[in-house]
Amino acid sequence: MSRISLTQRLTLMFVSAASSVLLVLGFVIAASVEQHFEDLDMEVLSGKMELTRQALHTVTSHEGLTQFTHQLAQSLVGHQGLEVMVIDADHSVVFATGNANFSPDVVVSLARLAHGRPDLWEQGSQTYRGLAAQIPTAMLDRNGLAVNVYVAVATDIAQHTNYLSAFLKTLWLFVAAAVALTGVLGWAAVRRGLMPLRTMREQAQVVTAQQLSHRLPVQHMPVELAELAQSLNDMLARLDEAFTRLSGFSSDIAHELRTPVSNLMTQTQVVLSRPRDVAEYRSVLESNAEELERMARMISDMLLLAKAENGLVVPSRETVDLAKEVRALFDYYEAVADEKNLQLSLSATSAVPVLADRLMLRRALGNLLSNAIRHADPDSCVQVTLGQAANALTVTVENVGDTIAPEFLERIFDRFFRVDPARQHGDGTGLGLAIAKSIILGHGGTIVATSAGAVTTFTIKLPATPVLT
Repeated sequence: MSRISLTQRLTLMFVSAASSVLLVLGFVIAASVEQHFEDLDMEVLSGKMELTRQALHTVTSHEGLTQFTHQLAQSLVGHQGLEVMVIDADHSVVFATGNANFSPDVVVSLARLAHGRPDLWEQGSQTYRGLAAQIPTAMLDRNGLAVNVYVAVATDIAQHTNYLSAFLKTLWLFVAAAVALTGVLGWAAVRRGLMPLRTMREQAQVVTAQQLSHRLPVQHMPVELAELAQSLNDMLARLDEAFTRLSGFSSDIAHELRTPVSNLMTQTQVVLSRPRDVAEYRSVLESNAEELERMARMISDMLLLAKAENGLVVPSRETVDLAKEVRALFDYYEAVADEKNLQLSLSATSAVPVLADRLMLRRALGNLLSNAIRHADPDSCVQVTLGQAANALTVTVENVGDTIAPEFLERIFDRFFRVDPARQHGDGTGLGLAIAKSIILGHGGTIVATSAGAVTTFTIKLPATPVLT
C-alpha cells in the first residue's frame, strides 16, 4: 500500500479546511437570504393584518361585516399573490379571495394559537406563507361579549422559492468550483513551499562515505528547515570526524603492526633457513617474545580505548590519596629517571583524597609521568603538583624539553600520534596519552596540554563530587 506524500497530506488538509469554511459560509448565506424573504413577507402580512384589525374594530353589525368584506375586496386589487380569508364565529367563510381555499378549521386553530409567527401552508402545488389571527369586532353577542372573527392573510412564495432555488444552485456550484480551485492552488502552494525539502534531499543524496565533508545549504532555507539543516550538518560533521578518526586509526593499526609482524616473520625465516644451535634458537625466541608482548600490550590498550569510547568502562569508586599514588609511581619510575639523571618532585600541601578507581587513575598518572620522563631533557626535573580549585582537584605534570608546536598540541591525545614521526618503536605504543584522557573523562574530569618556553605541562581536573558516566 503506497503511503500518502506530505504534499498530498497538506493539500488534503488545506482543501478540507477551505471546504469547511466555504460550506459554513454557504449555509449562512442561504439562511440569511431565506430569512430576508421571510422578513419581507412578514412585513406585508403584518401590515395587511393590522389594517384588517383596525377595520374590524369599527364593525357593529352583520351588515357592517358585509360592507367590510366589500371594502376589503377593493383594497386587495393589485396585490398579486396576496390571499385573505375571513371566518365568522360560526366557522363560516365570510370572505375569501380567489385562491384562498384554506381549511376553515385549520385557520381557526392557528388563529387561536396566536403565536405571531408566519406558517407555511400547502395548497395543491402552491405554497403560501401566512398569518392567522382572532380579531374582536364592535358587535356584541346575546351575552354582551364582543364577537370575534378569524382572519387569515397569506402570500404566495413561489417566486421567492424559485429565486432561492436558483440562488442556492449557483451558490453550491460556486462553492464546488472554489473547493476545486482551492485544491489546485493549495497543491501548487504546498509543492512550492516544500521545495527546500526537495533541495535538502538532493543535497543529502550527494553525501557518501567518501564525501562526508559536503554540507547542506542553510542560508536560503526557511526558519523551520534551517534548524533541521543545521542539525543534519552537525551530524555530518560528527560522522566526518568519526570516519576520519576511524580511517586514521585503521591506518595507524596497520602501520604499527606491520613492522613487528614483519620482524617476526623475517627473524623466523632466517632462523629456519639452516640448522642452528639451541642458543641461537633461544635468542630468536626471546626477541620474538618481546615483540609479541609489545603487540599484546597494544591490543589490550586498543581494547580499553574502544570500551572507554563506548561507555563500557565504569570506574569503581573509592577514596584515593593522590599524593600517595604519585609517590608510589615515583618509586616505580625511579630507575628510568636515574638513567637520564632526572629529579622527580612532588608538590602537595597536604593529602589530596579523591573518589576514583585506584588502578585506572594510577594508570593515567603513570602514562603522564612516563611520557614526561621520556621527553624530558637530561639533568632536568619532572614536577608533579597537586592542588585544589573551586569544586575540583588539579594535578599538573611538567617536564623541561622540546616545545611542542600548537598544531601538534591539538592532536597529542590522538591514538598512535607522535610529535616526532621518526620515533616509531621502542618508545611505547603511542596510546598512553589517549588512554590517560579516556580514563580522566570516564571520571568526569578534563585534561589539557600546554607547551611554551621548553616546558610542557599536562593539567588534570577531577570533580570534587564524583560524576558517574
